[in-house]
Amino acid sequence: MAGKFEVYKDKAGEFRFRLKAGNGQIILASEGYKRKPSCMNGIESVRKNSQNDARFERRETKAGKARFNLKASNGQVIGTSESYESTSARENGVKSVAKNAPDAKVDDQTA
Repeated sequence: MAGKFEVYKDKAGEFRFRLKAGNGQIILASEGYKRKPSCMNGIESVRKNSQNDARFERRETKAGKARFNLKASNGQVIGTSESYESTSARENGVKSVAKNAPDAKVDDQTA
């Protein structure tokens, strides 16, 4: 099964997206957007930037967990991963975003 972007509204009424892998696991989550077109632009940015490994900022949480941010060419964070137990698991997450994002369908749950 292919990956998909889910577009939804959060409790504050902002639009967000999450990229899910084919197995249904969330591999990237966005910030909140006030307007739906901005959210859709964020998805297009993920599709484009996920193909450039240099756009993935690999980090560690204060608790020592591995995670990553995907950044646009201007340096703005467009998506954040979950926390992983190991750096190898984080790398699998990066690969999964790069593999799934370009062709992922959009499941608009706000329509």
